[in-house]
Amino acid sequence: MAPTPLPSSVSVDVVLPCLDEAGALPWVLERIPPGWRALVVDNGSSDGSAETARALGATVVHEPRRGFGAACHAGLLAAEADIVCFCDCDASLDPALLAPFVETVRGGGSDLVLGRRHPQTARAWPAHARAGNLALSRMLRARTGVRLRDLGPLRAARREALLALGLTDRRSGYPLQMVVRAADAGWRIEERDVPYRPRTGKSKVTGTWRGTWHAVRDMRAVLNEPPGGGSTGSGSPGSGSPGSRPPGSGRKLTDRPGTRAAEAGK
Repeated sequence: MAPTPLPSSVSVDVVLPCLDEAGALPWVLERIPPGWRALVVDNGSSDGSAETARALGATVVHEPRRGFGAACHAGLLAAEADIVCFCDCDASLDPALLAPFVETVRGGGSDLVLGRRHPQTARAWPAHARAGNLALSRMLRARTGVRLRDLGPLRAARREALLALGLTDRRSGYPLQMVVRAADAGWRIEERDVPYRPRTGKSKVTGTWRGTWHAVRDMRAVLNEPPGGGSTGSGSPGSGSPGSRPPGSGRKLTDRPGTRAAEAGK
């Protein structure tokens, strides 16, 4: 089914990769900020998620190829707004928290804003998932020079700039590949604290040690890419600077209340 034409008043698209999330969709969709469009990318659900999303007013995009990255990228390709956000569809993260992310990107303060998850209960983020995330954050720093404490799915950036990154991973490595290629292109990357709730239902990725291992494997492959591998990015989206910078060159970490920003060339 083709995506619904974008109303002229909509300035932000929110990509929501979805696989059997019918129970979480009502809470998630009611928290999309007014005037934004929810793009629910159904990745082969068997619980009526697509029908639920459509009935609640979301635009539904079908992506038959299984994989978190496949669903995210299908949503990016279907998006038409200047700024695109990503959020999990399991009610673990509140899409309403994306509003200040969007304002930061729109105002030119950062090129990519990420949510740094703070679990509200022990069940929200299992120990093995935290350990995998920590390991990947350290490998990201070694690979790019960017220091982040989380590689969470809540994020916002400009659509054209995201497309220019030439993202190719269609599995669990997609969110990390976005950060790696953005860093290689000299983007200003910032993270902000967000609450992380227990998800509705069982995680398809980090709900088990096996799922976490597969995710880490996919992400290690991304980290082994050479700088600029496949990216057509041309520097920071708001800077107009040509070319990408070598990994780690000129980056420093700026701390602000609730915020950590890895800025290139400052």
